[in-house]
Amino acid sequence: MIEQLDDCLFHLHNEAISYILHVMENGQIEQLYYGKALGKLTKTELDYFTKKENKSAGTVKYFRDGRDFTLTDHFQAYPVYGTTDFKEGAIELTCQGNPLYTDFSFCSNQIQTSKPRNLAVPATYGENAQTLQLILEDQERELILILNYTIFEDSPVIVQNQELINKGNKIVTIDKMLSGVLHLPTSNYAFTHLSGAWLKERHEKRRKLEQGTVAIGSLKGASSHQHNPFVAFVHEEAGLDNGDVYAMNFIYSGNFLAQAEVDEWQHTRGMLGIHPAHFSWELAINERFVTPEAVLLFSDQGTNGLSTAMGSFVESHIIDPKWQHTVRPIVFNNWEATYFEFDEEKLLELARSGKELGMECFVIDDGWFGKRDSDRSSLGDWYVDKHKFPNGITAFSQKIHQMDLQLGIWFEPEMISPDSDLYKKHPEWVVKHPYERFSMGRGQYVLDFANPQVVDAIYTQMKKIIQATNLDYIKWDMNRNITEAYSNYLADTSRNQGEFFHRYILGVYELYTKILTDFPNILIEGCAGGGGRYDLGILFYSPQIWPSDDSDAVERLTIQSGTLLGYPLSSFSNHVSASPNHQILREISLKFRQDVAIFGPLGYELDLQQLSAKEKEQIKTTIAFYKRHRSLLTSGQFIQFLPTYPTPNQVCWGVINQEKTEAIVGYYQKLAQANPSAQEFLKITHLTPALTYQVGEEQLSGKFLEAVGIRKPYAFNGANHGTYQVGGDFQSVIYHIKAVEEAKK
Repeated sequence: MIEQLDDCLFHLHNEAISYILHVMENGQIEQLYYGKALGKLTKTELDYFTKKENKSAGTVKYFRDGRDFTLTDHFQAYPVYGTTDFKEGAIELTCQGNPLYTDFSFCSNQIQTSKPRNLAVPATYGENAQTLQLILEDQERELILILNYTIFEDSPVIVQNQELINKGNKIVTIDKMLSGVLHLPTSNYAFTHLSGAWLKERHEKRRKLEQGTVAIGSLKGASSHQHNPFVAFVHEEAGLDNGDVYAMNFIYSGNFLAQAEVDEWQHTRGMLGIHPAHFSWELAINERFVTPEAVLLFSDQGTNGLSTAMGSFVESHIIDPKWQHTVRPIVFNNWEATYFEFDEEKLLELARSGKELGMECFVIDDGWFGKRDSDRSSLGDWYVDKHKFPNGITAFSQKIHQMDLQLGIWFEPEMISPDSDLYKKHPEWVVKHPYERFSMGRGQYVLDFANPQVVDAIYTQMKKIIQATNLDYIKWDMNRNITEAYSNYLADTSRNQGEFFHRYILGVYELYTKILTDFPNILIEGCAGGGGRYDLGILFYSPQIWPSDDSDAVERLTIQSGTLLGYPLSSFSNHVSASPNHQILREISLKFRQDVAIFGPLGYELDLQQLSAKEKEQIKTTIAFYKRHRSLLTSGQFIQFLPTYPTPNQVCWGVINQEKTEAIVGYYQKLAQANPSAQEFLKITHLTPALTYQVGEEQLSGKFLEAVGIRKPYAFNGANHGTYQVGGDFQSVIYHIKAVEEAKK
């Protein structure tokens, strides 16, 4: 997969992609090509690639001897600003306050085969991987830079990260060190990102690229509700199933920056990494700094191709492999059923009701610990509330397990309440600056996870609960972002406060590591006030994430469509909640709510005691269907059959099995239309044209389904009383499509 073509050229390739790096005449590295696989390259083709006889106008020459060479019109693989390239660079260093205009020249390279999974560091892994390490040196400044490029045999992906080593006799300060760099030869792309807010996360947004810079990012200490560290570059001629699409994603959960800069020649430079604002890292003599990994992906099969490839890659090379074939339990979460108003008997009653309907894991959400009767108390005191559990948490867990249910518990380990025993004992463990006024969010403070002692103390409490309950499932929440970022620990140990945000998220990863080292089979569902930390760093530890505190099924259509551009279906946790919805008061039928939620890990979060007998039967029927098709509905190839941008009134998506013999398709109409067409079809792509499929009472070929499609449900149009299938707002239909030979079995 990695070929060194001569002393200056490296070709990373598989059946899907080629990625070519070149050592330029000044010793620096440039990206020559990234895109569709090129196969074996001839010497003529290589010479054609690298030959450059002149430089662009209005540029500064790199060499004093007058050679026509400038970095401005080369695609620097790891760009440095100010050394004849005036676009923003990926790395900025200072020493004693002075900028270092670094000059990293190629020294040597090595190729590593396979990439083991290391629980301590969220990163890609795989036996079918090869990593090219390019070792560069800046001799004058006594710095070594290692550029790592990993390619996988089964994925159209290049993974990038870097290592910087200080070999001098002075401390060097890293002011900026990004992870991913992508060059595109044109600007004919839309900068596509997933943005929004709490309750409406990861809506797909697009901006046409033009000369200048567009950027998104987070400075909240988390990847955030507002922006996600996934971005795509969608060619202006690309569609759902055709056209070039590039993407970048970040295996990191803290502050990030993603940007694209277009120069005067319409060249595009995309970059992704730790946000340089409020970041500085002091690199002592002989110390090393390693950046998180960035994932770059190319697809020539449109946005569905992007979604399929990225989802498959994340499942195979980021998420823990044990979860690839482990059944995800159908969860019942008590939160919206009880909020803080519960006791042991009420929970047991709900658990019994859930079990009768087919649910498999009972999750105690907020309110089980300390004296937690509201969201203004007890965070940091992770011991059971004896008032609510007079027999103790162990006795309760035994009763749940005796029902043949798994048990889950909610924690918010990074937070602390002012009234907690932990705060009274250790007020210095709170993140806040040393001045009188500081912020309060949601009645709570953030714990200083840059301090290893804090991480150890929280884990000691959590471990006791995990052991006492024989816990199966953790819901890990984080409801408050970081303000006035300051660490007493860093001050006491004479470390730079600019290191806080990065050290904080490393502390979060350390707590994950401690839990999963001691309890490797526990399923942790990530959550941060809903979808405030939906990223690859969390997915490395948590195979699924609570995507939004908004469980409204209509809003979830948009959230799920955006999220699944960059993340796998198996990671998207769904709950069927009450109507009217508790977040936006929208009223939707139980059918619509369930028809949305079955695509991905399924759960329920409503008061089962308030349901009618008919509604309970609907839930039992849906759960039975889901269990029969769980593997397909959580891990099948996810396909959008209607455009997702701009936000549509009609959504049609589906999942297809690997053999392409079975598909489950969901069709959703948000708002009714006056006088709709009497006959419309939905084209179903990605099946096998030569096979015949059973669609309801009909048998249709895959070729027909791709060219014509399945018939949309007849909609009420004012003239078809009694003959329509759907009418009014919020309507849905589930189609089960199966190859005829399979359908007979």
